[in-house]
Amino acid sequence: MKVETRSIEYIPAEERHGKARDLFPIWFGANMHITTLVTGALPIALGLNLSWSFAAIIVGTLLGAIFMASHSAQGPKLGIPQMIQSRAQFGIIGAIFPLFLVMFVYLGFFASSGLLAAQTLSSLSSIDQTWSILILNVLCLVATIYGYNLIHKMQKLLSWTSLIVYLVATMIVFQLPLPSGSWTMGNIDLPVFLLAVSMVATWQLAYAPYVADYSRYLPVTTPTSQTFWYSYAGTSIGTIWMMTLGATLTIAIPNFLDHSGGHLASLFGGFAIIMFFIIIFGQLAINVFNLYGAFMATITTIEPFIKLKVTPKVRVGMIFCVTVVGTVLCLLGQSNFLDFFLNFIFFISYFLIPWTSINLVDYYLLRHGHYNVKDIFDLNGQYGKVNWIACIAFLVSILAEIPFINTSFYVGPIAKAFHGADIAWVIGLVVPAALYYFPMKKKLYIEKVAIEKVEKVQ
Repeated sequence: MKVETRSIEYIPAEERHGKARDLFPIWFGANMHITTLVTGALPIALGLNLSWSFAAIIVGTLLGAIFMASHSAQGPKLGIPQMIQSRAQFGIIGAIFPLFLVMFVYLGFFASSGLLAAQTLSSLSSIDQTWSILILNVLCLVATIYGYNLIHKMQKLLSWTSLIVYLVATMIVFQLPLPSGSWTMGNIDLPVFLLAVSMVATWQLAYAPYVADYSRYLPVTTPTSQTFWYSYAGTSIGTIWMMTLGATLTIAIPNFLDHSGGHLASLFGGFAIIMFFIIIFGQLAINVFNLYGAFMATITTIEPFIKLKVTPKVRVGMIFCVTVVGTVLCLLGQSNFLDFFLNFIFFISYFLIPWTSINLVDYYLLRHGHYNVKDIFDLNGQYGKVNWIACIAFLVSILAEIPFINTSFYVGPIAKAFHGADIAWVIGLVVPAALYYFPMKKKLYIEKVAIEKVEKVQ
């Protein structure tokens, strides 16, 4: 298998391949791992019973996946990675602002997924957890160097193997005895329910910065609807399945989150090693996603300043540097994983959601998918160095979210008034959409009129 030669540049028509249905195993497999399972345990940790946890998982997933799949649908049309397309909204230099924040997303998920994988490997062998982190991250490094095609093949293999193993796991889990009242609907704690929905929706929104990276090689003629629905179905089914398993296991097994991988594998008795391998493979696969996205974001950030040709040596060097940073975070986060992960999930939502709103409004409502890809790589092109409309809308939206947020280190005044309900993600979608749409629509109209006048003179 050849090392991928493309990085952030446009994928020419002759290099396009695959079908929209290939996206289903990509995004189904991307969720069939223990990090998703642990995220499903968080509504229980917040105090919801099993019925309301399931409801929060389903509602949050189905809502968040709409935005995730809408980004995926941009890939075949534009043929470029997701975050570099943000230059059309923020400007070539302005796009660095959300890019820098997205880097924390990749590295945070890389660290949290790496910790869970290392914990599982240590249970399976006599290898120290620190050495487990190092060994697994080296494997991620190698897979990321090969890139797009290997990632697709890994995800297809993971989808089929995890489908079989987790079907067996599901049958075992739903036969476990549960505390009485686990399924009783009873009275809902609305603030906690909304908080859980927000967390689960954020899980889907976290894919937004790199989802189009895995559809950009599809032929330009690929129907947008197919790209959307195969991505939506894959991510929704995988997420709901794994998160509901996580919620059930948290109720059924005392202290499940203390060692989630080991507890899950122990359900298979003498066949536990099969689940151990599936867990480790799943964590490796998703961490290759995170590392690949971090590499693309790094290239996109430095490209306006240094016209860097991404040779195989440059590719290896940059991926290595990103791996080192992620590994350091992984090693530092060993002692307090759950708090680290919970805080991280909340933290990223406040930055990702305004970005996704601006990007989707621009693509679907203002430009209707029509962009000059060449100018996205040109500092002096039509998108300019900085689009202050997008940058100001982004910053103001983040500030507008602050009164609504609920985290372990800060609870906003409106969140307090709502008894802890976190609806910051709703603010993060609505406010930037309005702040960006109206002034940008006027700006595009003025530019269109100016171009028409020039054409008439000529």
